[in-house]
Amino acid sequence: MALRINDPIPNLEVSTDLGSSNLHDLLGDGWAILFSHPKDFTPVCTTEFSSVAALADEWDKRNTRVIGLSVDSADEHRAWKKDIEAYGGVPAVFPIIADDTLAVAKAFDMLPAEAYLPADRVPADTATVRSVFIISPQKTLALSMTYPMTVGRNFAEVLRALDALQLTAEHPVATPANWSEGEEVVVALSVSDKDAVNQFGVFDARLPYLRMVEPPK
Repeated sequence: MALRINDPIPNLEVSTDLGSSNLHDLLGDGWAILFSHPKDFTPVCTTEFSSVAALADEWDKRNTRVIGLSVDSADEHRAWKKDIEAYGGVPAVFPIIADDTLAVAKAFDMLPAEAYLPADRVPADTATVRSVFIISPQKTLALSMTYPMTVGRNFAEVLRALDALQLTAEHPVATPANWSEGEEVVVALSVSDKDAVNQFGVFDARLPYLRMVEPPK
């Protein structure tokens, strides 16, 4: 069964290029992002891993761990990281799960239960292992996005979504279309007008059910 928003994340024993752990310990106590790839030494994925590495300060500011996953071995990950770092010009310090048994890919419904790795496999055999999962501190799925192999992921959008998730987890608000950090937010429908004034001050009612306020500090 596919993981849905707010479902708990399965706790699996995993091996990475930096050592072994169970998945919950690897995710840590704060927010986490798991981003998966169908194969090491592939062009689009190399640019993506490099982009994630370059954003290390941004992940740290948000108390967020980033964890890669590819359905190859830990030894292949270590060798691939040399290319990732050469392309991006920055160290790739995050772990990459070696999911060569497909256990994680199947648990997250990126591959069907009967999937296997043929001896002569190509990236297309595991093409659906190209997802981003944002995971809450409660170890639940907060957001997921899946991309085809031909479309590189936009990690500015991942950061934007993470900012929105962290804000709305702390305050009774939602973010409107195309929202960026610092812009107005929507008062949750569960909040009455009176409580909205008490909590946020003046709000702008664009429609009876659409009330905009400055973002909570």
